[in-house]
Amino acid sequence: MLYKAKEVIIIFGIFMNPEKDIQLSIVVPLYNEEESLPELHDWIVKVMTANNFSYEIIFVNDGSTDNSWSVIEGLKIKDPNVRGIKFQRNYGKSAALHVGFQITKGSVVITMDADLQDSPEEIPELYQMIVEEGYDLVSGWKKKRYDPLSKTIPTKIYNGVNRMMSGIKLHDMNCGLKAYRKEVVKSIEIFGEMHRYIPVISKAAGFTKIGEKVVQHQERKYGKTKFGMNRFVNGFLDMFTITFITRFGKKPMHFFGLMGTLFFIIGFLFAVWLGIDKLFIDTSGRLIAQRPEFFLSLTSMIIGAQLFLAGFIAELIGRNSSIRNQYLIEKEI
Repeated sequence: MLYKAKEVIIIFGIFMNPEKDIQLSIVVPLYNEEESLPELHDWIVKVMTANNFSYEIIFVNDGSTDNSWSVIEGLKIKDPNVRGIKFQRNYGKSAALHVGFQITKGSVVITMDADLQDSPEEIPELYQMIVEEGYDLVSGWKKKRYDPLSKTIPTKIYNGVNRMMSGIKLHDMNCGLKAYRKEVVKSIEIFGEMHRYIPVISKAAGFTKIGEKVVQHQERKYGKTKFGMNRFVNGFLDMFTITFITRFGKKPMHFFGLMGTLFFIIGFLFAVWLGIDKLFIDTSGRLIAQRPEFFLSLTSMIIGAQLFLAGFIAELIGRNSSIRNQYLIEKEI
């Protein structure tokens, strides 16, 4: 099967027995993790067997340059529950999760990283929170982390700002270990680097019962982290993007029009005050154009008009969008 020709190659494990109900789909995005994959697979299988779960493991190879794909092929030979996806190049974690979500068959979907820092032992409790407690999404919280301060302190700041802006009370928004109802992953679309904000995207799609579970954080056993400090800068920029999209994606005029009107009114009131001051108060004979307030007023009115026009243009673009009337229907009778 081919997704987006010349971009993604799906090699094996796509067609499974449609009569078999699968309880768990475990999606594992990975990049250069050949050493950890056999151990992770055996650990997952051990937990699945102990709890008598029906399952599938979907390894999404995000353009690895090592032997990760050969390892996945070997795992498939000995375990028919393994499915594999191989990207032709590195597209990022969001792309890997999105394609993995598209082919899941389980009633509950688990995501976890391939570096052995997420423990499969947490999966049964996450599954129970979805099935028995009725959560749409449960995010892991690595309360005790084995990371340097250069990573933990920015993470705490990032999560604090995120809680304030999104209204979702999660301590670790970007934890790779999460559980979802199947309907959630089939209803959302993640792109760019928006995997950090899956809870926000899910909430915007109407899946509001979002929970949290304290999970064990393992020290990295093989290799080194794939993330640098730039992810924190990008994370904050993406946070503003996703906040705007979820609130004003289908009504951009509500944002640009409001901001434009405010700027224009402020500039106009400044201009009126300057006129009154020139006619009745300031008798020095100084020209209005010689006063800095005049340029502030003019600039404010110009910015206001531009923002208002930007709102109109955004509405015209949205009017022609293929998803302008795309809504999620939960049930139909």
